[in-house]
Amino acid sequence: MAALSAWFWNERFWLPHNVTWADLADPAPGVEYPKASHLLSVLPLALGIFAVRILFERFIASPCAFLLHIHAASVHWRATPNPILEKVFTSITKCPDWRHLDGLSKQLDWDVRKVQRWFRQRRNQDKPSILTKFCESMWRSTFYLCIFTYGIRFLWQCPWMWDTHHCWYNYPYQVLTPGLYHYYMTELGFYWSLMFSQFTDIKRKDFPIMFIHHLATVSLISFSYANNMLRVGSLVMCVHDASDFILEAAKLANYAKYQRLCDFLFVLFAVVFFITRLVIYPLRILNTTLFESWEIIGPYPSWWLFNSLLLVLQVLHVIWSYLIAGIAYKALVRGKVSKDDRSDVESSSEEEPDTNRTNDRGVKMAFSPKAENGTNGTNGTNGHVVTTKSWPQIRTSSR
Repeated sequence: MAALSAWFWNERFWLPHNVTWADLADPAPGVEYPKASHLLSVLPLALGIFAVRILFERFIASPCAFLLHIHAASVHWRATPNPILEKVFTSITKCPDWRHLDGLSKQLDWDVRKVQRWFRQRRNQDKPSILTKFCESMWRSTFYLCIFTYGIRFLWQCPWMWDTHHCWYNYPYQVLTPGLYHYYMTELGFYWSLMFSQFTDIKRKDFPIMFIHHLATVSLISFSYANNMLRVGSLVMCVHDASDFILEAAKLANYAKYQRLCDFLFVLFAVVFFITRLVIYPLRILNTTLFESWEIIGPYPSWWLFNSLLLVLQVLHVIWSYLIAGIAYKALVRGKVSKDDRSDVESSSEEEPDTNRTNDRGVKMAFSPKAENGTNGTNGTNGHVVTTKSWPQIRTSSR
C-alpha cells in the first residue's frame, strides 16, 4: 500500500518542477493549503445533501406541485398478468424486437400487436409520475440556482474573476480561503449525492452515461482540489452552473403545462448555454489554462492531463450546442419545445404508428405533458403541442 500510495502521489506528476509535497505540508500560521485528506469530509456532506433533498421534495416540492394541480397519476391500463411474458420482461428484454414478438405470439397464440401492447403497458406500470419528475427537477433547479448565486457572490470579490492571470500567480502556494473551500465542498458533495441517488432516481435511458458523467465530474473536481487548481476550477464550476437552473426551470414549466413559459425558458437556456460554453469557456477558461498558465508556471504532467480533460469538455459543448440549437429553433419557429428524450413514459405513438394522426409535414404529434403518461389530449393550459421527438440528453452540468 505504501508503494502504491507513493506511486499515485508522485510529486513529478502532480506538482510543478522544484515543488514537493513537503513544501505544502507546513504553511505559515493561519495559512491553509488544500490537502487530499480534506476530500474525505465530503462524504458525510453528500449524505446530508441527500437527506435535505428528501425533505425538500416531500415538504416543499410536493406542496408546490399540488398547488399547480400536478398529482401522482395512476396507471390507467395495467398489463394482464402473464408468467411467460413477465419472465421475458424481467430476465431478457423490456423492449422485444420483432423476432421475439413473433415467437411469443406463436407461443401464446396471441396477435403480435397484443403482445406488443402488453409490453408497452407493462413498461408504463413502472414509469414515474409527472409529480415525481416535477419534484426531482425542482430540487435540481433550486440547488443549481443557490450554488450559482453563491459562486457569483464569492467570485465577484476575487481578483481571478476579472484577471485570470491571478489563477497562476504564486501557484501552487495559493491560500485556501473559507469561501473557496465551502464552494468546492458543496459542489463536490452535491455530485457525490447524485452518485448515491442515481440508483433511486427516475431510471432514464441514459443511466449508464449519466453515471459515468457523475463519476467524471467527481473525479475532475477532486483532481483540481488535490493539486490546488481551485481558482480556475471555481471559474469552471460557475460557468457550468449558469445555465443548469434555467433548463430545470423549463422542465418545471413543461410539467405544469405552461408551454409558452417552457418555450421561453428553453430559448433563454440555449442563449445562456451558448454564451457560457462557446464564448466564455474557450476565450476565458481555456485561454488561461492553456496559454497564461504556460507562461507563468510552465507545463508538467498533471497540467497536460487537466487541459486534455478541459478540451474534451469543449468538444462536448459543441455537440450539445448543436442539439440544443435544433430544439431552440423549433421553439422559436414552430412554437413548441420537445420533451425530455430520457423520459421513460411512452405514448402509443411509439409502437402503433397507424393509429396516429400526422400533420401536413408528416411529424407525429402528441399533446404535452399527457403524452408522457401514455394518453393523448389537449393541454389544459394553452393547448400547445410538442413533438414526440424528444429533448436530447442535455445534462449540461458536465464538468
